Amino acid sequence: MPSTRPAGPPRRSLPHPGQLRRERRALLRVREERLRDLGGLMLEMFRRDQFRQDLLVERCDELIALDARLQELDTLLAAAVSVRRAAPPARCACGAPLVWGSHFCANCGRPVAATPPVVGCARCGSALSADAKFCAVCGKEVVPERQSEDAASEPPDGFLDALPASAPERWER
Repeated sequence: MPSTRPAGPPRRSLPHPGQLRRERRALLRVREERLRDLGGLMLEMFRRDQFRQDLLVERCDELIALDARLQELDTLLAAAVSVRRAAPPARCACGAPLVWGSHFCANCGRPVAATPPVVGCARCGSALSADAKFCAVCGKEVVPERQSEDAASEPPDGFLDALPASAPERWER
């Protein structure tokens, strides 16, 4: 039985940031050299009054390709650095490190405001943050309990409008 793989090219890991920086520096040197050559070429064409537009366009295309590769390297470098950078550890106001998922500081007992409370999905029972709108496992919409309780106690829209005008007077007595 053949294995099912997603369509498209296989995913590759990001190169090391040092390798990307070296390639970027080398490309910047080549770009600078090509810019100087283009300026010198333009000056010589002006001096001799012989312009070759095809040669100028070819050199400009090379420079644009170098600029595109530099932009790609900048994007890759930003991604590689952000992946390798560890997030700073969370700390309580008292200075104690906070363990991920904890609701209270182990040192002073203060509630941790950064982590929302966890609730269970009504359909599948998987853990969800209380501010989630949908379950990540089964996709069921999460309805906050307070809203559902309030909705159950309130009459539906238009219910009071359908009552005769004298009805509220009878209830007020």
